[in-house]
Amino acid sequence: MGYEISRHLVSLDMHVIIAGNEEEEGLAAVKKIQEELNQGKVEFMYLDLASLTSVRQFVQRYNAKGLPLHVLVNNAGVMLVPERRTEDGFELHFGLNYLGHFLLTNLLLGALRKTGKPGKCSRIVIMSSATHYGGRLTLDDLQGRLCYSSHAAYAQSKLALLLLSYHLQEQLLVRGDPVTVNAVDPGMVDTALYDNLCSPAQVAKKPFAKLLFRTPAEGASTAIYAAAASELEGIGGLYLYNGRKTESSALSYDKRLQTKLWKQSCALVGLK
Repeated sequence: MGYEISRHLVSLDMHVIIAGNEEEEGLAAVKKIQEELNQGKVEFMYLDLASLTSVRQFVQRYNAKGLPLHVLVNNAGVMLVPERRTEDGFELHFGLNYLGHFLLTNLLLGALRKTGKPGKCSRIVIMSSATHYGGRLTLDDLQGRLCYSSHAAYAQSKLALLLLSYHLQEQLLVRGDPVTVNAVDPGMVDTALYDNLCSPAQVAKKPFAKLLFRTPAEGASTAIYAAAASELEGIGGLYLYNGRKTESSALSYDKRLQTKLWKQSCALVGLK
């Protein structure tokens, strides 16, 4: 989906930076987009969201370029992986899917605020999932040390991203910043995210993939809509599915939980 989002935004004459931890794959995506479109600016920059050090280094390199930042799409993620830790000691789903994006977004807020203007706001697009509806957030065990479940860990990370999206949007609105935040649900998309399904599930998935799953291009459509649609100018705090506003879980609107997670996240990544 990241490739499809990038390709479409380049086609809209945006200068796109693809950030990822697979340099060979990223450079191949840049080359393919350039060959397909024969126009526009696109480049690759290394970023490992499972490393807080890498996130900080990426932001330093980006800011050194002196570029504006009109749109930030937080699209990276892992799903249903066996229990693993990031280099900073965080459970992988929570550390990569949520905390990495939390730090990246906060460190890039200065560039987003500077670029946004009244009537032409900068935009943050956060990739969540319908899995969040089953998510629970245990603030005293965010790392799943007491009882690890890959399904629960993934659902928690996607719920956390929604809590981040709503809380950040409210903060930006209070400050009067020209930046909006919206979360999107791409639906069930046939991507490598499902590679961690158990073998029987992998076998069962294959015959139905084309019927039940969306293509990456179809899955990317709502994120592209959130990033570029003129009718969303100045509008934030939405959860979008199929290009339409949708109600997320009741828990995701819990302002007390949003605030507690925000404060705990700041402590975990070393932000004041």
